[in-house]
Amino acid sequence: MKNTSFLESLDLLLEHSDNTDTFRKYIVAKAITGGFSATPERRRSSEASISGEIHEKYSEKNIRPKKNSLSASPITSDEIPFSYHQSVHFERLGSIADLKKGLTGIKSATSGHFPLVVTAKDRLTCDHFDFNGAAAIVPLVSSTGHGNASLNRLHYQEGKFALGTILCGIFPLDEQFISARFIYEYLSAFKDELLVSKMLGTANVTLTIGKLAETPVPIVPLGIQRKVDELMALCDQLEATRNEREAQRNRLVKSSLNRISQAPAASEEDEAKTKGITILRDAARFHLDHLPRMVTRPEHVKQLRQTILDLAVRGRLVPQDPNDEPASELLKQIQADKSVKGAFARTISHPIPEWHASLSELYLSQNWILTNLGTVTLKITDGSHKTPEYVHSGVPFISVKDFSKGALSFSNTRFIKKTQHDELYKRCDPKKGDVIIGRIGTLGKAVLIDTEKEFSLFVSVGLIRFNHDYIDPTFFVYTINSPFIEKEFDRIKVGGGTHTNKLNLGDLQTINFPLPPLPEQRLIVAKVDELMAICDDLDAQLKTTEADSRRFLEAVLRDVLEPTGAISLCL
Repeated sequence: MKNTSFLESLDLLLEHSDNTDTFRKYIVAKAITGGFSATPERRRSSEASISGEIHEKYSEKNIRPKKNSLSASPITSDEIPFSYHQSVHFERLGSIADLKKGLTGIKSATSGHFPLVVTAKDRLTCDHFDFNGAAAIVPLVSSTGHGNASLNRLHYQEGKFALGTILCGIFPLDEQFISARFIYEYLSAFKDELLVSKMLGTANVTLTIGKLAETPVPIVPLGIQRKVDELMALCDQLEATRNEREAQRNRLVKSSLNRISQAPAASEEDEAKTKGITILRDAARFHLDHLPRMVTRPEHVKQLRQTILDLAVRGRLVPQDPNDEPASELLKQIQADKSVKGAFARTISHPIPEWHASLSELYLSQNWILTNLGTVTLKITDGSHKTPEYVHSGVPFISVKDFSKGALSFSNTRFIKKTQHDELYKRCDPKKGDVIIGRIGTLGKAVLIDTEKEFSLFVSVGLIRFNHDYIDPTFFVYTINSPFIEKEFDRIKVGGGTHTNKLNLGDLQTINFPLPPLPEQRLIVAKVDELMAICDDLDAQLKTTEADSRRFLEAVLRDVLEPTGAISLCL
């Protein structure tokens, strides 16, 4: 493939951010292995000369490596996370650069005219500067914490800037031999292999400056470094273009989804009802017709799923049947039923929040009613408040993590003894058709129990049981997982800050939710299932498209950038 056709296609190839990272990694890799230079023999003598010049130049300037750089220790092939040509020469980072820890406390910094580099992507501002020059910047703390080693990003900064105390600036000792930009691109391309692998700690995972100084860095001719800078600048431009295109798509998706969600509700007149349904269907048809071009990221599918649930809960997904018995009568039957009287024989009453005030605008049908959980349930309880003794095999012990992805999973669950399960089951007895909900930490995630398998629940999980003659439990799951209920959880949750959020059982009973007639509940469930299957297909299509795009990019890059040299990358 010719370079011109490659560059013409590059914008499309880098549609996915992962592809951009792959392209950047290839650029750095080819710079290291001689892909932008002449023969390996010429490169070998050039790099040997450069290495000698570096040591001679540093000796003239009386520059000495830092004690913790281990510059005297020979670099072994095990320290370098890729295959490379034997001509490539490496130096330890502490031997060719000055590593300086940031001097500015991020939280106490005063805003000003100088950029303040922090771990986040965007810069803050500061009233003073700590350094003046070009630097590659590496965070010294894990991006995720809690025992996990990770680095989301590195930074490159020029000029006068302040630097947070939890970051380290890397300043080349001589920019004529290696630039800060090249160090930044190299460390960014291989940050997981070179930096994250050196992070230590249990709760607070950190990277020490000493470990950072040990990092092997390839010595590349300055001309090749400049070529890398040119190609990285091209990547920057393409990323900016892609980000703007994504922003436009996001606005289009949001506008389209809002058009569906905000279709006007019909009044009691049949003609107005028909008009409202027609507007809704037209809006939905417009969105679905243009879906393949608009939905390019998993976030778009997630937004679509939330819109579907929002429409379902507000009575705008399926047409209503005026002959259905009103939900108000259904509520009377629930209250009169003897099985309900054994649990909640009275209506739970409490003030209706202001955001529920305009009920006439909330539904397309007058057959719906707003009720609360405690009024219509047979049982609300939670799991064991004591951590049991775990065993290698036995009865599954379910916590929120076992259904946080939207379905009950037994793949990574822990187990308890059968005798412990039998004791716990006397109070909390999950059965097929019940609903379980996260009530500590991860709030509000609800799933339907669709198995006869025996298991017990931890205290972080709430159990909700309905009489299926009145309430379709799947409809309730869709309701709980919809944006409609988010404000209800915000109203009743306790904790926050340094304390874990939780839903108390008593407050859980007061959750307001809309209740349609039972036949309409079942129609809504069927329609939501149908639309969610479309979303599943879209998710699968996105994954396939991204994988195909990645394979195509790798093939093109090998065709264009690998006429010489040897390299093997785990991409």
